[in-house]
Amino acid sequence: MTSAHATDPRALPDQPLALDLVNTEFLPDGTLVDLLATAESTRAWLTAAGLDQAASGNPATRAALRQARTAIRDALSGRGTAPLNGVLGHGRVRLSVRAGLVPLRTLDADDPAWQPAVMAAANLLELLEQAPDRLKHCENPACVLWFFDTTRNGTRRWCSMAVCGNRMKARRHYDRVKAR
Repeated sequence: MTSAHATDPRALPDQPLALDLVNTEFLPDGTLVDLLATAESTRAWLTAAGLDQAASGNPATRAALRQARTAIRDALSGRGTAPLNGVLGHGRVRLSVRAGLVPLRTLDADDPAWQPAVMAAANLLELLEQAPDRLKHCENPACVLWFFDTTRNGTRRWCSMAVCGNRMKARRHYDRVKAR
């Protein structure tokens, strides 16, 4: 389930930031991969996710990202929102107006090390406001990935049709043949 791009370490690229962060832990072939395990892998993930990596070498940034990852995963899995609110507590929205009376909302963290984590947590709020029913966990029981379902009718079931979808279809076919 790795990306087709050698420089992109993510299991499921092109997901919203909150889910991208949750998916920094994944199990290709049953082996745990943690993209936040080292400063180098964290830097690679921040780059792939399009985030400023200035604080990526900071152990506090990695700790904040890991805390946010767990908090978002727990909230999505129905295990409570207090940790997520703890992460969000590090952020604030600054309101201002640019030239031409263009409104501007800027998300700031109380500590630069928390900026990427706060951005991911705030992104989850946006997704929950936009379409909470489109936040889905892959239906492959062996998969840990989450995705935002962008299909027209909202019926996507797997993180990747090419990987988990085919595995599940093959398993159902095998079970049908075996039952005969």
